[in-house]
Amino acid sequence: MKSKVINAPTAQLTLSFEEGLSQRFGSLRECVATGVYQRGLGKCAIDLDKAPGNLSVELSEDTTRKFSVESLERYIEKTGDTTPIHYLIDRFLHDNSRKQEAALAQLGPVLQQLLPMLKQAGLV
Repeated sequence: MKSKVINAPTAQLTLSFEEGLSQRFGSLRECVATGVYQRGLGKCAIDLDKAPGNLSVELSEDTTRKFSVESLERYIEKTGDTTPIHYLIDRFLHDNSRKQEAALAQLGPVLQQLLPMLKQAGLV
């Protein structure tokens, strides 16, 4: 049976966001935890209807209690912090052509510096 959701017509979406979030944070959990602690654990715990200690454990590396998807949705809704969404986009939705263009743009100046050294070494 075909999914109506997966095969639904798509619309173009343009996003402006800070690249490198997937390098700055080791995981989505770490990204959310950073936002929570920047805003204040107690305030976020109230927004998420959790005890501060429980929220802290959920955001830690504890294997018994996890920060749920529902909690993530509520966190984004209550705080307006879309950094976790941008983290996921940066991690999983790469535009390879744009990355290639950026790499080529950086390569030009490097080659200009490298050419005289190659000549001096007698390799060119």
